[in-house]
Amino acid sequence: MAPEPAPSAATATADLVTTVLSALDSAATLPLASTSAFATIPPAALKGALDSLLSREMVVYETLEREVAVLTGEGADIAARGSHEAKVYEAVCNAVDGMKISELAKVVGAASAKVGQGKAFKEGWIKKDGDKLLKKADSIKDVTREQLNVIAETQTYPDVKILADLKKRKLVVMNKRISFLINKGAKFALQIVREETDLTAEMVAGGAWKEKTFKAYNFAALGAKQNSGALHPLNKVRHEFRNIFFEMGFTEMSTDRFVESGFWNFDTLFVPQQHPARDLQDTFYISDPAVADLPEDTEYWNNVREVHEQGKYGSAGYRYPWRAEEALRLVLRTHTTATSVAMLHKLAQNPGPARYFSIDRVFRNETVDATHLAEFHQVEGVIADYGLTLGGLIGFMKEFFRKMGIDDLRFKPAYNPYTEPSMEIFGEHKGLGKWVEIGNSGMFRPEMLESMGLPKDLRVYGWGLSLERPTMIRYKVSNIRELLGHKVDLGFIENNAAVRLDKS
Repeated sequence: MAPEPAPSAATATADLVTTVLSALDSAATLPLASTSAFATIPPAALKGALDSLLSREMVVYETLEREVAVLTGEGADIAARGSHEAKVYEAVCNAVDGMKISELAKVVGAASAKVGQGKAFKEGWIKKDGDKLLKKADSIKDVTREQLNVIAETQTYPDVKILADLKKRKLVVMNKRISFLINKGAKFALQIVREETDLTAEMVAGGAWKEKTFKAYNFAALGAKQNSGALHPLNKVRHEFRNIFFEMGFTEMSTDRFVESGFWNFDTLFVPQQHPARDLQDTFYISDPAVADLPEDTEYWNNVREVHEQGKYGSAGYRYPWRAEEALRLVLRTHTTATSVAMLHKLAQNPGPARYFSIDRVFRNETVDATHLAEFHQVEGVIADYGLTLGGLIGFMKEFFRKMGIDDLRFKPAYNPYTEPSMEIFGEHKGLGKWVEIGNSGMFRPEMLESMGLPKDLRVYGWGLSLERPTMIRYKVSNIRELLGHKVDLGFIENNAAVRLDKS
């Protein structure tokens, strides 16, 4: 014969509601405590039934929470059979000529022998005579057993210190006990009246609506959650960066070349070929293909080589044998400044004032920590014009970040092979409680600009800014791995408000 199917959750709740109403019918107040007939019902299920009745104003109830003391398995055993020390005393008393210490564990068990022997000595119940244990007290009082029996009956103990000691000995644990105090509501009844949710045309036409009970509308209820997409905070800040650039008259550069040759990534920026930045510790090299094609502008190629080897355009050069094979090695770009160099090289064909920017990913073989990733975004910008000065660059950076809502900036002198003077830009991170570097900037050196054919009196600002770190400051993120990578919390992405920037 097949077993009867288990009742559904809805049926179980309906049965529980009926039970509560029947019990409350004969009493003004119904305490549903742990000792009542409802003790076996999970508190969550009982609360669900009460909430259902509360919504119909059939009952009102109060939730009562308290901590109770409950015996552990060892504590229950002691309450039933006696403490470890009492078992040791009883074993010694039953021995005809004293209890051999080596035999004690066989009689009372290893746990009782280990714990009870010391306590029995401490209480003065037994004494040692050679290799034997002898009775010292004529009678004992098993206080531990009595204390545990009181707790078993009352679920508490009047002496807080004794209760703490029993918890420390792992004989007692504290549990949270939930109970409910229920009273009849304004619309108390023994049965739930079915409430209609829809008023139909048939009810109105036939007058049936007069005999129906309608469920009250809850105008404060929230709508169903919409599982819509959400923009990543990096994309939000990137969007703001782009708007600021466009507002300030910039043109966006194409950044689709993740792989660059060493020539465009390093040599055109006059990073020496033996510079540590080119080592495997800082750069990802491409193995297939391993070599790039020669650039079409061989004059520019030769100018760059001459500056490296012997100096040109006012530069003393590095004075070392420049190797073409090193310049043709393919790398994952370590910065988007290679894109800026290509745009300036194109500008040399028709020189004049220009403003370019780009925002895209770059790659560094770095150790990942709270503020560094191996893959991150760089905000690149250049301004070419006549009569530019370092003060103008500082003013531009302040205005640019003011539009981003970041007013606290510091500038620190720095060294770059392709800019002079150069400055690192720092912003205050409130979450980390320190200043973090958010960018690098400077004025491009003459040998870099003149080697590609730009006129001597044309000056160029250049800067590279982080996208992640201003975003961390804006969203108060202290660890960059929580912003980009496998540790990102999707709830953070979905629930974060759109970035708001002060553009006043």
